[in-house]
Parts: sequence; structure tokens; C-alpha cells
Amino acid sequence: MESPCILVCSIDMVTGYCFGCGRTRDEIGAWSFYTSDQRRAIMAELPARLETVERKPRRETRRTRMARERGEA
Repeated sequence: MESPCILVCSIDMVTGYCFGCGRTRDEIGAWSFYTSDQRRAIMAELPARLETVERKPRRETRRTRMARERGEA
């Protein structure tokens, strides 16, 4: 199943969007129940949502750390 999750899972209290993927809590919770078309529609909105997030998380994400350790970042 396609997912925009990058393993940050922290919600910006101002916008209600996850710092990592841009989804709302409700969207994250219901993700496996959405159709592929519904997931794609939400994923198309995520870049614009992430631009509105007030701050970025302070911690390094697991995915970023793993890439860094492999020498990819």
C-alpha cells in the first residue's frame, strides 16, 4: 500500500498536519480504509500542506538517519 509516511509521526498543533507526511490524524488513522484513488488524491495535496507547517521537527527521522549511515545523504 502506498503511504507518504517518513516515520516522523508528530502533529503540528497549529495546522493539524504531521510534520513528516502532511496528513491529519484522521487521515493517518483511516489510511488503510481509503481506496487507492482517495490515497492518491490526499497525497497530491501533501506538498502544499507541508509548506504551511509552522516548524519542522527537531529530531532526525529514522529514514534520514538510515540514509545518512549508508552514505546517501
